Amino acid sequence: MTSQSKYKVIGTRPIRHDGVDKVTGRAVYGADIHPTGLIYAAMLRSPHAHARIKRIDFSRAEALPGVRAVCTSADLPEQGDRIVELGEGAANMRHLSANILARDKVLYRGHAVAAVAADTIHIAEEAVKLIEVEYEPLPAVLNVLEAMQPDAPVLNEDVYTQTPGGAQPDDAKPSNLANHYVFDKGDVAAGFAAADFVIEREFDTTMV
Repeated sequence: MTSQSKYKVIGTRPIRHDGVDKVTGRAVYGADIHPTGLIYAAMLRSPHAHARIKRIDFSRAEALPGVRAVCTSADLPEQGDRIVELGEGAANMRHLSANILARDKVLYRGHAVAAVAADTIHIAEEAVKLIEVEYEPLPAVLNVLEAMQPDAPVLNEDVYTQTPGGAQPDDAKPSNLANHYVFDKGDVAAGFAAADFVIEREFDTTMV
C-alpha cells in the first residue's frame, strides 16, 4: 500500500483559501455587488399546470415607483413556425418563444407569464404581486403514458404526430406525441421467446 505521506492533499488538512473570509463575514457574493445602473428582475409564474390566459392587467405594477418595465409575451417578436436545428434535434422557434413567456396558454406549473424590471429586487417582487392574470383552467395530464393516449388533453394544438415523409392525413388531429420511433435489430420476438429469463420493469426518471 502506498504511504499517504506521498500525497500533498490526501491524508492532510489543507487550509481553505476562502475559509477566513467566510467565517469573518468578509466574503463577497453576487448579491453583494451593485454596479451603477443595475436593475433587478422578478417573474410572475403560473399556479396552474395547464390553463388558457384570458387577460393580463399589469397597470398597477407598471405604476409602482421604481418599476422600469413590465414584459409579457406581447413584447416578444412573433417567431412563426421557423424550425431551427439544435444538435441532433430540431425545435420550433414559436414554441421556444412561448416557453420564455407564455403566449396563449400556460403549459406547466411555474410557466413564466410576465417579467418585471425594477430598481431593487424588493420593488420587483412587490410589483409581481400587483399583476392580475385571469386564467381558464384546462385539464392537465401528469403522467407521460396518459399524455400519449388519443383522448388526452392536448397541450399544443398545432403539433401533430409526425408521419413518414412528413405528409399529414386530412383527418389528422393534434397530439402530444410529436414523433414515434422504433429501434430494433434482428428478430426481437424470437429473442424473447428463446430467452431463459425475461425481466420487465418500468423506470421513471427526470427529464434528460
